[in-house]
Amino acid sequence: MPVISYELPDRFVAGTVGEPGGRAFYLQAREGRRLTSVALEKFQVSLLAERLSELLDEVLRRSGGAAHVPAVTPEGLRDDEPLDEPVEEEFRVGTMALAWDPDDERVVIEAQEATGDEDDAEVGEPDPAIAVLRVRITAAQARAFAERALQVVAAGRPPCPLCGLPLSAEGHVCPRQNGYLG
Repeated sequence: MPVISYELPDRFVAGTVGEPGGRAFYLQAREGRRLTSVALEKFQVSLLAERLSELLDEVLRRSGGAAHVPAVTPEGLRDDEPLDEPVEEEFRVGTMALAWDPDDERVVIEAQEATGDEDDAEVGEPDPAIAVLRVRITAAQARAFAERALQVVAAGRPPCPLCGLPLSAEGHVCPRQNGYLG
């Protein structure tokens, strides 16, 4: 499969479909009428957001403020809208890569299709049969993405006050209550 590339998309967000406890997580890029959605796990969304924030903070620190990296999300870039419809999964994400391009001060995010053997993957030339979503965004867009992604992850089921595991409408078997429904 090809590399699906977005150079400064109109929108790049993480979002969900479904109710808490049964949500599916997606990365979605849109440029004009072109729309790409890739599925991934909740922990991948959280990890991407955390690493993006760390990358931006490091670029800001190393540049001494010379790089155009906002310390917080610019107000005009906050995006609380649902994912664009239709949400059609192009592929499920296996590995992701994150980089800073100092020449044009852009963040590069690559999400590679899961192949089932990510542990055995070798560094080098990518397999042309594996799909890749590549998105290049500004530092401000990256801050907005990270903020929204962390909010999406946190919007799931509330934690049990005793054990911290997620609660569902039916309750859950709480290990702190010796297996009784909490």
